[in-house]
Amino acid sequence: MKRLTRSNDKLVAGVISGISNYVNPELDPVFFRLAFAFITFSQPYPILIYFGMALILPTEDVILSK
Repeated sequence: MKRLTRSNDKLVAGVISGISNYVNPELDPVFFRLAFAFITFSQPYPILIYFGMALILPTEDVILSK
């Protein structure tokens, strides 16, 4: 079963990389990071959502150790 987690391949908290791995593991996370940057320039709310997800989502290490 696929789970949404924060990735260890991170720039800030690993949320965008984790979303990229969840949607399509073969796709480079840079595309999702660029899309997030463009969306953030139009509205500031994605930053709040990002940090909220950083607090809520578990890391890959926690899921793999179970």
